[in-house]
Amino acid sequence: MPYLPIDPLDVGRSYEAVIRVNSQSGKGGVSYLLEQEHGIELPRRLSIEFSQVVQEVAERTGKEITSQMIYQAFSDEYLEKRMPFGLVSHRLSSEPESPKVTLEAIVETDGSRQTLKGEGNGPLAAFIKSLAAAGHDVEIIDYHEHSRGQGADAEAIAYVEVRIDGKAVFGVGTDESITSASMKGCSALLIVITPSSLSQRT
Repeated sequence: MPYLPIDPLDVGRSYEAVIRVNSQSGKGGVSYLLEQEHGIELPRRLSIEFSQVVQEVAERTGKEITSQMIYQAFSDEYLEKRMPFGLVSHRLSSEPESPKVTLEAIVETDGSRQTLKGEGNGPLAAFIKSLAAAGHDVEIIDYHEHSRGQGADAEAIAYVEVRIDGKAVFGVGTDESITSASMKGCSALLIVITPSSLSQRT
């Protein structure tokens, strides 16, 4: 029997509403819903990693996963989960004729504050250099950024993927400023660094 195509509007549904996400779903549906309904455009490797998080939620609950549940899982995994490891403040400076910027950042790792310093061709490069100066083997794998929302409510979101001390990790940051968003994304990487390892090397 041939399949007959129908318009979702004919049965009171929208295209987004008929996308089902469950334990058998691939990463495509998860990424589509995040982008269309929450303005989050996941880089490919982060999309693959996060789809596994959603799959675990689906298997644990035994239910189809709604768009709001997907967003909550994203927030829990990449924003709220890493809150004990964060950026307290940062200061950037540069010389008039120099392309490099100098960064001094105060970071907090599980209640312990440390000062990191580095210099690079931009805030992200300077932060990575500050971690290297603290004795960590850091390599930038990928970086993406985009705006989320429109007008006065728009914010920037930055995705940072690095390999630090041999471990690949994603950091995600949001802020009204793209510079601050990228710095917050970097600060999320501190989850793989213990306070003792920073204090011993700074």
